[in-house]
Amino acid sequence: MIVDDEKLALDRLKRLLNENGIEDIIEFNNPVVALKEITKTKFDVVFLDISMPNISGFELADSIMSIEPKTFIVFQTAYEEFALKAFQSGGMGYLVKPIESNDIKNILEKIRLFKSSNVNESKKILGKRGDKLYLIDINEIYYIKADLDEVIIRIKEADAYVRRRIGDLETLLNEKNFFRIHRSYIVNVDKIKSMRSVEQSKLEISFDGIGEIITSSKEGAKEFREYIERRSL
Repeated sequence: MIVDDEKLALDRLKRLLNENGIEDIIEFNNPVVALKEITKTKFDVVFLDISMPNISGFELADSIMSIEPKTFIVFQTAYEEFALKAFQSGGMGYLVKPIESNDIKNILEKIRLFKSSNVNESKKILGKRGDKLYLIDINEIYYIKADLDEVIIRIKEADAYVRRRIGDLETLLNEKNFFRIHRSYIVNVDKIKSMRSVEQSKLEISFDGIGEIITSSKEGAKEFREYIERRSL
């Protein structure tokens, strides 16, 4: 889907997408009408102009993500100062007008990488930090934290974002030594330095190499103790 209130920009983007092999396109010059369509139809990728009447591209993106969180959002605008907010709003990309064919090629390649990756045969997860993509070795992960419709992956150097729900990664990492100790946290058991019991039989967990301490839920602590006991036999 393309949403832009300027016809010339709409036509240009459609032509560039066609040049890059994308033919199945629905276009709107009215964000209100586009929002109605979004409630009825699922879209893989949505290109949004930021400055539109009645509903801004950021507001429309928020509505889209609340309806279908796995939609890839690409913002387009003539103003570079919106870049940070675009990524904070969950944007996969940020294109500054006038958009060129190579811009479209690059953003489509980013999306293909995200769709085909997550946990692959090389035991890596594709994550995003700012506008850059990183392949993260799962052995380098300390913990994973739920953050709305994304997750934050903590490695030693920094955090990275992955556009997946924490339950999806829990399933993908099921055969690895990872454990979900809380509805918001999955820990890499191999990275744990120590644990101690706190109130309500919860566990405080610290890690080798980083200073953070995270706390399990009561039920998560009970299940984690059982998990450790089974692996110790």
